[in-house]
Amino acid sequence: MITGELKSKIDRVWDAFWSGGISNPLEVIEQITYLLFIRRLDDLQTLKEKKARVTGVIEDPIFESNQNRLRWSRFKNDDADVMHELVTDEVFPLLRKLGGDGSTYSDHMRDARFTIPTPALLSRVVDMLDGIPMEHRDTNGDLYEYLLSKIASAGVNGQFRTPRHIINLMVAMTAPRPDDEICDPACGTAGFLVSASEYVRDTHPGALTNDTQRKHFHRSMFHGYDFDSTMLRIGSMNMLLHGIESPDIRYRDSLSEGASEDTARYTLVLANPPFAGSLDAESTAKDLQRVVKTKKTELLFLALFLKLLKPGGRAAVIVPDGVLFGSSKAHKDLRKDLVEKQKLDAIVKLPSGVFRPYAGVSTAILFFTKTDSGGTDDVWFYDVYADGFSLDDRRNPIDDDDLPDVLTRWAARTTTERDRDRTDQSFCVPKADIAAQDYDLSLNRYKKIIHDDIELRPPLEIIADIEVLSEELAKGLAELKAMLS
Repeated sequence: MITGELKSKIDRVWDAFWSGGISNPLEVIEQITYLLFIRRLDDLQTLKEKKARVTGVIEDPIFESNQNRLRWSRFKNDDADVMHELVTDEVFPLLRKLGGDGSTYSDHMRDARFTIPTPALLSRVVDMLDGIPMEHRDTNGDLYEYLLSKIASAGVNGQFRTPRHIINLMVAMTAPRPDDEICDPACGTAGFLVSASEYVRDTHPGALTNDTQRKHFHRSMFHGYDFDSTMLRIGSMNMLLHGIESPDIRYRDSLSEGASEDTARYTLVLANPPFAGSLDAESTAKDLQRVVKTKKTELLFLALFLKLLKPGGRAAVIVPDGVLFGSSKAHKDLRKDLVEKQKLDAIVKLPSGVFRPYAGVSTAILFFTKTDSGGTDDVWFYDVYADGFSLDDRRNPIDDDDLPDVLTRWAARTTTERDRDRTDQSFCVPKADIAAQDYDLSLNRYKKIIHDDIELRPPLEIIADIEVLSEELAKGLAELKAMLS
């Protein structure tokens, strides 16, 4: 959890950008990302130099001896004008061509643009960032999460930030393992991948004790794709600051033709794909359209997830409510496929205010396992009433929170949850009942609501009371009129 002191420091950096003329939240985060990356390069060089004092050789130096003036620890002490000119003319060109440590975030920096307009703003921001401790992975991750929380408006292409507590719930319910290969094909700021990495570290502390396991964790466990270069840079830095050395964060339009080399590769998909309407059928991958004939992105992404998963692979994905009850052939075919050909595990209905202030869309989380041979016996439903925050644009913390109960009851979905009545907040529905409803997956289709019996008075009795009241009103008006005459 980020401390109040660290939060205050970040707020001051943020305010400095705004007062300095950069008001786009994404641009602010992007510029801070670059500066943090430059600072990390200096830290990496320092570690290489310490090792060299033992071995006598600096392996793969980031800065050559004639480039030391480009290091954070050196230029941070320069005059503002000198610093701005150096960063503009030499440091950023170095970033754009730097191979760095061979990671994907080094690749993303090749498109880096320096947009801090004045020497005074750069000098002020460098001083502030230099005073922020970055020695510990937890602190670095919390710092970046707080920065990302400041993105307070929806982006293009349907992008909006998934709340961290919803991400953590989905990760905890799918329980990533050290041998998983995890993918988010619409990764944005990489929140799902970050949460999954933290879960593995916390729940399997002994799983990264040998070189093979560490290599898998840092280089081949986490995969994220996006077609927004800004998001790729931000997501890469988010992973970096959470201690992942070389995540596979790459540019890709996941739904386009030609983006299918990862078929049956992953064991876990975690995603909140964009719900932004329809795509051009000509540019959409033909193998996805063979699964579900549609232009709707939310349906195409579900088809993509099934394609990406290995048999036995599992998924937790956020979908708009329309996926659960849409009446088109594509909607019905996809739901039938999930129930009959795969194993549909659960549907967790979220309250409509979860994504405010970005959007008021009503959503649910689908949990399923790819089997290609069926396996759905019954589907577990949970109706979330409260997620620990107010459901208005302010999203203030409140005491009501169903999410811990979701996690507890999820663990009992094959035992005691099967005995729950459909009037309860969670319950199980047999596959046969879902098939009988033409594979409608909306919770309200199966939930029983008990209406309280209300005893109504006879209409003539009510009319008689109205007549008495009318007489009293007429009498009162007559008395008032007499007083005024």
